[in-house]
Amino acid sequence: MNSSTRLPILQLDDVGFAYPDQSALASDWCASVGEGVTLMYGDTGTGKSTLLRVIAGTLPVSGQLTLAGACLDAEPEAYKRNVFFCDPATDAFDPITARACTAMLNEGDGGFDAALWQTLVDGFSLQPHIEKPMYMLSTGSKRKVWLAAALASCRPLVLLDEPEGALDARSIGCLWKTIGALAARPGHAIVIASSARLEHVPQIALAGCIELPLA
Repeated sequence: MNSSTRLPILQLDDVGFAYPDQSALASDWCASVGEGVTLMYGDTGTGKSTLLRVIAGTLPVSGQLTLAGACLDAEPEAYKRNVFFCDPATDAFDPITARACTAMLNEGDGGFDAALWQTLVDGFSLQPHIEKPMYMLSTGSKRKVWLAAALASCRPLVLLDEPEGALDARSIGCLWKTIGALAARPGHAIVIASSARLEHVPQIALAGCIELPLA
């Protein structure tokens, strides 16, 4: 459970999820996420990525998820407009350029920060690749495209899955510097799923930690 006393952005009430013919990954899961940066910690294979998809509203669940005042059941489109999530394993954007991928991911996001996005493009050394099709990019460069789009988004909730994965040292520094600067934004939250506890990122004051709903 997130122990932060800040304003709640996301509320999960009695949420349950199971893949067909498998035991439940989540059952009667209750948690809240407040403003700032919240860590979803767990070892590899414990279901963090699946739980991010649950929070993103891309998997069918029982119970209730409420994000920035929008309930997933009653207002699914409004709920999904309030969250940014891109599965780092996806190949859905392979045929289009990195710039077009960014535009597609942030479609309808009136608060998209183009200046911050350009700063991240420079910080991640993406400029030479921004007009290339995504299939031509390395795994690390693809992740940088998605991270730049996510962090420049002005959506109330941003979900990041193992954000350091396949990144070079310079880009990791840029990533955490940006997250640190964004952590104090009112009305916004970042959830980071990680197999590390992030003690190596002292400039990030974590608002709390989500306990995985595992048996």
